[in-house]
Amino acid sequence: MQLKEQQCVHNDEARSPVDTDTRDQLLSQQLSQWQFDAEAGAVMRKFKFKNYYHTMAFVNAVAWIANKQAHHPDLEVSYGHCVVRYTTHDAGNSLCMNDLICAAHIDALESNGDFGPNFQPNLQD
Repeated sequence: MQLKEQQCVHNDEARSPVDTDTRDQLLSQQLSQWQFDAEAGAVMRKFKFKNYYHTMAFVNAVAWIANKQAHHPDLEVSYGHCVVRYTTHDAGNSLCMNDLICAAHIDALESNGDFGPNFQPNLQD
C-alpha cells in the first residue's frame, strides 16, 4: 500500500524505528525528494515557493495534516521556503513509520494545488 493512503497509528509498534532496508526502499520509491539525516534520525525536505503568502498557505496545510494524523513535524519557515523535518521524539529521535506516512501526505499536497490563487510551488533546491 502507498504511504499516502495510510494513516498514522499510535501504539508501541508505531514508535519502533523503521529498519534500514525498509527506510531506504520507501525513500527511493515513494519519497524520493526527502533526505534522511542519520545523525538526527529524521527525514527532511525543503519546499520553495514564490512568496510568503504561498509559503504560509503550505505551512497551514502541513499543520492540518499534522493535527489530523496527530504527528507533528519540526518546521523551519522563511520567506519563500519551508523545511519540513520528521522524527519520532518518543522513540528517541528515531525514524518511524508515522514519519514516513506524514511525509507522503505532505508530498500529496503538490498534486492538490489548493494553497491560494495561482499556487505554483518551485520545488527545486
